[in-house]
Order: sequence, then C-alpha cells, then structure tokens
Amino acid sequence: MNEIALQAVGLVRRIEGAVSHTLVNGIDLAVNKGEFVAITGPSGSGKSSLLYLLGLLDAPTDGEVIICGQPTSKLSEDDRAHVRLTKCGFVFQFHFLLPEFTSLENVLLPMRAEGKMSEKDMQARGLDLLGSLGLQDHAQKRPNQLSGGQRQRVAIARALSNRPEIIVADEPTGALDASSTEQVFSILREIADQGRTVVVVTHDPALAARADRRLHIVDGKIAQTFEGQKLAPEPVVAAPTGL
Repeated sequence: MNEIALQAVGLVRRIEGAVSHTLVNGIDLAVNKGEFVAITGPSGSGKSSLLYLLGLLDAPTDGEVIICGQPTSKLSEDDRAHVRLTKCGFVFQFHFLLPEFTSLENVLLPMRAEGKMSEKDMQARGLDLLGSLGLQDHAQKRPNQLSGGQRQRVAIARALSNRPEIIVADEPTGALDASSTEQVFSILREIADQGRTVVVVTHDPALAARADRRLHIVDGKIAQTFEGQKLAPEPVVAAPTGL
C-alpha cells in the first residue's frame, strides 16, 4: 500500500470582504510519498492558493491539511511553523535568496532555524547539497553573481537542507530560460524518484505531462486529473544524490 505524505480534506480558502471570493473550493486530495504531482490551470484558478495551503503558508477557511499523518488545522502558529520548517521545503518562481548572503549562507538558513546541527555539520551538509546540484564552485558567491538557473538551484538546495518529506514549488521554472528550465525540472524529478513528495504549480503543459499525475484546477476545484508519463530528459547537471 502506498504511504500518503500529504492530504487535503474538504479544503476551502475564502477571502471575506464586501464581496466574498472563494480561492479553493472543497478540494480533497491525497499525494503519496515519492509522488511527483503537477498542478495546472488558468490564471486565477486557485493553483497557488492550493499550494500555499498544502505547504501551510496559508491557513484554510475550512477543511484539513494532513502532513505525514499529522492534522494541522488545530495547531498553534508556532507548531505550524515547526511543521513547515521540518516537513516542507519551498521553491518559488523568484528564488527569494537573501542578497547579502552567499549561496552557502542561504542554504544554511533553515538548518540554523531548526537548531539541531553543529555549525561544522551544517557547513558540510550545505556544501554537499550545493555540490550535488553542480554548484560546488559557487558556494561563496552572492546571488547577484549567479545566473537565474544557478540561483534557482541554490533555492532548491535551501529547500532540501532540513531533509523535508515534501517539496512544494510555485512556478519554479517560470522565470528561467529553456536550458535552466530543463535543469531545474530534472532535479525536481530526481528528488521525487529518490522518495520525496514533490508538488509543483506550473503553466508549462509539457513539463506537467512529465509528472506522475497532473491536477487541472478551475474555479478552485479539481476539474480533471491526468496520469503523467514520468519521462525526463538527460539531466544537464549531475543528478543529485543523498539529498
């Protein structure tokens, strides 16, 4: 039996105001450990809103998000933050690296926030992650010294730093050229193949078709589900190992 890593039950996100607007409308979803799921849909359909709920970046108006068997709707904000830090890694369209920090320092941030590792061990893990993503020569460079694809790979290393069970990515290739898009997607595919759960929002149907499953969102609901082909090109950088 497949192990469920991430589950949504009756998930609703509604913005209240003069006119109420429902962003996510009663979604039920189960994502297995090691599964690569792509979320597609037109602009404004609720894709990113769903992703932010699944990653505990937003709180639902109604319903439940279950992370690795743990219901989260009743958790305090501090406990939700701890689950985010230890169970989820995040990659966004814009890398959100701190410009004053080196690549390595950016990767160390989640580990320092968790506070479980010695400085020596954190440094070693950070360098290993950067090396596995083809960035061994860029550890001491700041974001403005890197290409867009390199910055996004640093962001992936940061997302992996605390060994999360789940990676959520919002348009991670949306600001990249074709070559960098292939690099980043191949890395995410490899992460899933190694047993982590990956959920990606993308506008690119060709990339989405290479996921294990594609969910097409319309008006805050899952309108269609497609089985992916699980095909990936030869990676442009060495496939990450031991992430």
